[in-house]
Amino acid sequence: MARILRKSLAFGAASLALGGCMTAGGAAIPTSATPITQAEAKQGAEYHPQLLAEFGGAMSGTHATYVEQVGKNIAVQSGLGNARESFTVSLLNSPVNNAFAIPGGYIYTTRQLVTLMNSEAELAAVLGHEVGHVAARHSQRRQAAAQKNTLLGLGGAILSGLLLGDSGLGQTLSRTFLQGSQLLTLKFSRKQELEADGLGIEYLGRAGYDRRAMGTVLASLAAQNALDARLSGQDANVPEWASTHPDPASRVQSALAKAGAPGTAGTVSNRDTFLSRIDGLRYGDDPAQGLIEGSTFIHPELRLAFTAPQGYYMVNGTRAVSIQGQGGKAQMTTAAYSGNLEAYLRSAFTAVGGQNSTLAPQTIERTTVNGLPAAYGTARVNNGNSQVDLVVFAYEFARDRAFHFVVIAPAGRAGTFNPMFQSMRRITTAEAGAVVPRKLQVVTVARGDTVASLSRRMAYDTAQEERFRVLNALAGSATVTPGQKVKLVVRGN
Repeated sequence: MARILRKSLAFGAASLALGGCMTAGGAAIPTSATPITQAEAKQGAEYHPQLLAEFGGAMSGTHATYVEQVGKNIAVQSGLGNARESFTVSLLNSPVNNAFAIPGGYIYTTRQLVTLMNSEAELAAVLGHEVGHVAARHSQRRQAAAQKNTLLGLGGAILSGLLLGDSGLGQTLSRTFLQGSQLLTLKFSRKQELEADGLGIEYLGRAGYDRRAMGTVLASLAAQNALDARLSGQDANVPEWASTHPDPASRVQSALAKAGAPGTAGTVSNRDTFLSRIDGLRYGDDPAQGLIEGSTFIHPELRLAFTAPQGYYMVNGTRAVSIQGQGGKAQMTTAAYSGNLEAYLRSAFTAVGGQNSTLAPQTIERTTVNGLPAAYGTARVNNGNSQVDLVVFAYEFARDRAFHFVVIAPAGRAGTFNPMFQSMRRITTAEAGAVVPRKLQVVTVARGDTVASLSRRMAYDTAQEERFRVLNALAGSATVTPGQKVKLVVRGN
């Protein structure tokens, strides 16, 4: 949680990770695209800075330069632009697995998704998939559909009916839980995902890459999705509430079938080159945005920490930390603060309900939590045939700074979050200084190394071997061999 986006994004960002799943059938794939229009270029240039801000900013340095080079090389295969300079490729400082593109030749991938890849061909496949969405003008079609929902626009269509049903209140409150980069874009249709994968595979072949890379990177996404679901206690067959990659598993076999037999069109993978070029890339949360360590969120720059309720999991976004579990949903975020905590709390209720809403707390109670002045209020509201409790719990950290939780839970069940409310605290300078992020380390397998021995070097207390296998695409009982390059996650700046 680092910043607040001040202007909403009015276009549909084309996304690999947030797109719908694919089937084996579908429409024919176009082999060329209409070049980028002036209107598309203008639209992309307008929203590009806002997208960078929403997704943690663009990275610079050798990692970003390499991603940019690969991205431009694959993008020119589309016919959208006549030169590499027609495209802008950005490596985003985001800890979620995501990639997307917008009209005008703007292509994005998060650093976290790059760390999951195992070859340059897979990087080209992901970026080629996004270019495919743009070449097929999927964003424009999706935007037109989203504009039919005049209340929610783009974002609300994701959660309308999911969080609180299809009532007007449910739709309005759903917007509160759209904060965080991983919930920015809409899902594509199965047909659109099929088209984008097919176009990406075509671009791989044109560039000389192994066309099967689309299937292998989707397999890694599927494995990561299943692992994340298991570790957070979710159903691996159902996408998480804040999942950024709903169902890549259903697309793997389709992509491999489209690619054809190995060596039929392009054989380049550049595995070792890729691994060497991404060595040292940040893995997981950036301390500047706060880190999730188990069930605790700690922000060394804002000097705060809190703990999620037992059995709940967290997702760290650029504007908020989302907390999800069986008994409700919550977010921790901030807003402008003038020194009046009660006014701040009331404004948080207004923000949830919308500018024209009369949503307000029934009462406001003042208290102190771990030395912090605090206030909280609850509103019980009707949601169709049931009721829900909306709770805002706010804390003053300084005369000009406050933070708050927003919780939505079934009526009478918001007490599940009381331990979290009471856990908010300042952290000391020593605690802040002791926060060490994770990064990717590429090593060469030595004689005597095994999957088990290498896994013990992973900077995690749990599921070390499972994490290592997913990270390196080592399915089942696959082993490592001396001289092979593999990825580890270690502590270090």
